[in-house]
Order: sequence, then structure tokens, then C-alpha cells
Amino acid sequence: MRPTLLALLLVLTACGARPSTSAPSTPSHSASSSASPSKPTREASPASTDAPSRGPVGTQIISAGSEYGTILYDRTGQPIYLFDAESGVRPKCYDKCSEAWPPVLTKGEPRARDGVRADLLGTTRRSDGTTQITYDGHPLYFYAHEGKYQVLCQDVSEYGGTWLVVRPDGTPAPA
Repeated sequence: MRPTLLALLLVLTACGARPSTSAPSTPSHSASSSASPSKPTREASPASTDAPSRGPVGTQIISAGSEYGTILYDRTGQPIYLFDAESGVRPKCYDKCSEAWPPVLTKGEPRARDGVRADLLGTTRRSDGTTQITYDGHPLYFYAHEGKYQVLCQDVSEYGGTWLVVRPDGTPAPA
């Protein structure tokens, strides 16, 4: 089978089936940094601890480098996507869709770090009662079969829309 046809078939199948042909790029701490990139410090749990009297600690959202420029990740380095089939803050990705594309959830107010704009962070309530993070009015998602700082599914069409990684200004990264 010709390499071009094989590549096309892999893209048309589930994102997780696409083989990685290169190592993921190492993220940088800020959108404007031109110094050599380095991975953000990772802690033992997904959310750092604050004083217990403040209530639940929210999920941290960071920005770091990728092959698509600076994009959003959770604090652990999981890339974050938006679903272009959603035109507002109401999520449309449920059931099989949310198994492949889990929502970015939080138990407290989401927190902006490393070049992320706090004024663009928000939340929306999902039908199961969980709280999903939004950015610039878009519900946010992960892809279930990616490694840390690994972007496999940029500009992939599934479940009635296109999945795009998100830049710190709230716009999707170009394909």
C-alpha cells in the first residue's frame, strides 16, 4: 500500500490508532518564551493543595509549546481541545463521544498558570452534574489515548465536528 494512502487511512480511523512518527515536542513555560523549552514541574496530584477553608481546589490550566505553537494543557501535560460542533458553553459531547474525548472537569474554580488568561476561563454544568471547564466560551476536552505533551488529534473530524487544540488567546490552533 502506498505511504500516502496508508497515512490517510490512519487519520480516518480512530485518533489513537495513528502511530507517532516523532517524539512529542518538549513544552515551554510561557507563550512568549524563545529560550529552550523545559517541562513544567509536576506535583504528585492533579491539583495542588490550598488552605482547606477555601473549598475545592480547581484544575490548573497551563500553556506550553507543541508542534502547533503554544497551546493549552492541564497541569500534568495533557493537551486540551475544543469541539467546533459546539457553538456555546453547552457541551454536546456525551456517551461514546465523551469516552473518546473526556471533558476537562474541575471541582473548584479553574486556575490559570503559565501564560493562560484567567479572564477566558469559565465553567459549565454537564448533564451528569459535573463541572466542565470552558475557555473563551468553549467547553474543553482531552483525547483519551494521548500521552503527556503528545498531540495526536489536531484537526480530526469525529462525532459530528472537528477537534482542535486551543491557543492561549482562546482560538483553535491552525491545522
